[in-house]
This record gives sequence, C-alpha cells and structure tokens, in this order.
Amino acid sequence: MIRWIVTDLDGTLVARDLAMVPAGREALRRFRAAGGEVVIATGRSERSARHYYGELGLDGPAILYNGARTVNLADGAVLRSRSLPPTAWKALLDSFEDLPEGVHPVAFSGGEAFAVSDVPELREYARRDGIVLRHPGDWTALPAGDITKCMLIGDPLPDPRIPDTATVRSEATYLEVLPEGTSKGVALRELARGAGVPLAEVAAIGDNPNDTDMITVAGLGATPVDGHPDVRSSADVVLRACADGAVADLVDLAFQANGWS
Repeated sequence: MIRWIVTDLDGTLVARDLAMVPAGREALRRFRAAGGEVVIATGRSERSARHYYGELGLDGPAILYNGARTVNLADGAVLRSRSLPPTAWKALLDSFEDLPEGVHPVAFSGGEAFAVSDVPELREYARRDGIVLRHPGDWTALPAGDITKCMLIGDPLPDPRIPDTATVRSEATYLEVLPEGTSKGVALRELARGAGVPLAEVAAIGDNPNDTDMITVAGLGATPVDGHPDVRSSADVVLRACADGAVADLVDLAFQANGWS
C-alpha cells in the first residue's frame, strides 16, 4: 500500500521551463482523489514553493529548505524548524572573504532571502525561484540565531566544511549549507512518524543528490532517468525523464500497488 507520494520539484515534477509537467500534475491530483496524500519536498522556501503547492491543490505539510523547515502552506503552521547555530553562521561569514570569484552567498531568514551582492547570477536565481532578494547592505544585519540555510551559487563551488552544519548540492551550481542533521530524509522520517504512516507506505521521487536520503528511506524510491547518476544508483526504480512524466509513472506504480483502477 502506498499512502503517501513525496515529490521533489525542480528536475522531478517541474521541468526546465519552470512549469509543472502536466502529466505529473494530473496524476498527483488523481492520486489524491483516490485517497492518497501528496507531499512536496524541496530546497525552495515558502514563498518559492507556494505556487506549485497551490497548483496541486494541496492542504497539508510541505518539506522546505531541503528539510530545515516543514510548514503547512495552507495555514502557515510550522511543524518543524531548524536554524544554523550562531557560531556556524559566524564561521560562514568569515569564509565568505575567501570565496572564489563568481561564487555568491544567499542566506534565508524569516522566510526571506538575502544577498549582499547584486549580480546577474543572483538575479537569475531569484527569477528562477520566483523570489525577491533583499539586500541588507551588510551580513551582520541578519539575526545570527535565525538563519535557516545559506546557499553558495556559482562555479567552482567550494565546500566550507563549517562545524555543526551539513552541505548538499541541489544543482550543479548550488551548494547549500544547512543545520547539522538536516535533510529531506530526516524531515520525511519525522513527518511520517508524527502522522503514524510507516515509511514502507511512502513512495518518494527526486533527481539530485539532496534527494538521495529521502528516496532511500521511503518504501519505494524513484528517480527520473535524467536524474543525477548517484541518485539513479540509489533508487529502487528509474522512470521516464522529468519532462516526459516521471512523476506520472510513479503514480501509476502506486495505483498498481494499491490495486486501484
């Protein structure tokens, strides 16, 4: 029995044109109409994920910031929230001075995104994610105890290896620095445990390394054929490409497992 389908957005349900793949959207709606639950799990923020959440007609929790926050976007209730320790944020600030040319930090706090630099790469990132980048003038203006995550955007990406943090790549040019122990998989475990849903009854799909632990803890882990090689090697099933309907394929497998027509 598959009770939940947990899906990544970009590269999994959302194609390169930033539009939700119609076949996947309609299949998830069909799954919900049959009695299943759909959870989105994304690196995006509340503001960035809300459009897709609404397009699916969801009314339950969403895993955001690669697991740092779990929020019901219908009513704003925060089910889970983690922040970088102030010491880790200070160490990150110190590391910014040594970033390679062309690599730019973005920090998230209080549901907003902040950047000191105003460069084309960051403007493109903001456009792609549908957010507004705020420019505080100086990083020290942000509250040290309320940084949800920090992203390094550019190439080549360093790994700052800051104590009490975890790092993950969500795109080829995105390195995310998260509170230690944070991941989509950890957030999924906690969410499922709180709802009384066995992980064996969860199917999860994603395409990038930040999805790996999520698809390995789920009873059925899937990835599109155009997903990252490391994710493909970890998945139980490899489905069609994102744009061709990978999520729709997963829904079909869930219907088969549940004996639904």
